Amino acid sequence: MQHPSSLDPSLDSSLHAVGNMKPMIRFTALTLIMSMIMAFAPARVHACSSCPSGNTGTSYNFPNGVGGMAWMQYNFESQSQNYSGFNKAPADANHDKLIQTSTMMAGFQYFWNEKWGFQVLVPSANTLYRYAAHDGDHSGETAEEHAEHAEEGHDDEHHGENVVTKQWWAMGDIRLNAIWTGLSKDQSTGINLGVKLPSGNWTEPNVERSVQVGTGSTDILFGFYHRHRITSDALWSWYSQAQLDAPVISQGGYTPGIAVDVATGVYYSGLSLGKVKIRPIGQAIFTTVGSDSGPNASGQNNGFQQLSLAPGIEFEVHPVRVYADVAMPVMNNVSGNQLIAPAQVRVIASYMF
Repeated sequence: MQHPSSLDPSLDSSLHAVGNMKPMIRFTALTLIMSMIMAFAPARVHACSSCPSGNTGTSYNFPNGVGGMAWMQYNFESQSQNYSGFNKAPADANHDKLIQTSTMMAGFQYFWNEKWGFQVLVPSANTLYRYAAHDGDHSGETAEEHAEHAEEGHDDEHHGENVVTKQWWAMGDIRLNAIWTGLSKDQSTGINLGVKLPSGNWTEPNVERSVQVGTGSTDILFGFYHRHRITSDALWSWYSQAQLDAPVISQGGYTPGIAVDVATGVYYSGLSLGKVKIRPIGQAIFTTVGSDSGPNASGQNNGFQQLSLAPGIEFEVHPVRVYADVAMPVMNNVSGNQLIAPAQVRVIASYMF
């Protein structure tokens, strides 16, 4: 929920100069990137691999006038706690036991004038999936593969269930966005319209569709952002973003649910250490994902709402920025039984040109 699309804050100590407009522009660049980041969140999983979406938030990619920005983002989460509804639930009620996801996302954004720009997001993910195959069922494994897993210690007896561990790396779904900031002269407000391509791997053997890295669907992306100063000296500012991800074409008997990410945050730009500008950020991120559909959907174990708090910090020595935050859920509401991560860590390194 950039999901892209998503971005970070970046203001100059000289913000107040030029009528406080220039600094705000720089912050817009930050927010746009965050919006983009939220837009290319990894595939949704009924076990909630992208639950703490954290892919929206921080004004990281707000447009910064004419020019571009390239960045790399790393996300990590370990979904281990079973939830049902608003509450924690017994682990035995869910055949999924653990989903750990390390995601790398490469992003590029460029504005050729102060109104129009574009963005490209290319994700990949390494996933560790541990699940219980009931009644000795190994989800399609041959006898030889079963024996090999048992010998390697990847197959254990767990309350009458065979616990299987699978790990794989795969490319995710590429996201393309057009960005328009013509609603305000200082680029403080903008919208994005784009598409998520079915470029990610969604055919990993013995893995249900909701846990695949790619969804196999083509989605329409639509979002907006707005940022505004709180104080006249522009040292305190706030921003808000939202991103819609709506599948329009699906394949393989599976259509992921419609997703909406919303983030609101406050940041302070008055700190520095030598030439290094330091910006603490506080933000709240809300994600809602509708139920998957199709014969290969995961029954009732999909669809959720989550509210997370994500304190973060950004360091900048122009033209380089490094941003990090930790999204911690404070409210979960899931359908059926789904795994939730206690936190999601995000680190972004970017270069402006």
